[in-house]
Amino acid sequence: MSDSHILERTQRFLSLLRHCQVLGLRVEHADRDGLTLRLPYSDKLIGNPETGGIHGGAITTLMDTTCGISTACALPELEVCPTLDLRIDYMHPAEPGHDVFGFAECYRVTPTVIFTRGVAYQRDINEPIAHVVGTFMRMGKGVQPLVAKGGEA
Repeated sequence: MSDSHILERTQRFLSLLRHCQVLGLRVEHADRDGLTLRLPYSDKLIGNPETGGIHGGAITTLMDTTCGISTACALPELEVCPTLDLRIDYMHPAEPGHDVFGFAECYRVTPTVIFTRGVAYQRDINEPIAHVVGTFMRMGKGVQPLVAKGGEA
């Protein structure tokens, strides 16, 4: 799969997530090595009015989304892969007025689980705001909703 196909796939995936549209998340880069998303700074994301710092929930959403969509960089075909576990270790608050970037890579793919890791940062990826590790369940590309007895979903 070409890098341009991976980029197109990740942009399409991100465009389907309404909460990501509301946050203004954008794909900055995507290839076989991983995914970088941008969370634009906005007054709507301020968690501490005294400092102007971004709410931790916005950064958590950025990193869960980045790790989740990074699965599209590692798999030959797009699959449904919900979050099983996500751990974020915050190093320091994000600086007010600056966009936050999330980078994630898949470091292990098994038949049932994908393992990811990444960082949230602003100006320099080597000075992270947070480190993240996440696991995602592989459910397959053609997953259909479960149907209860009687034919109702």
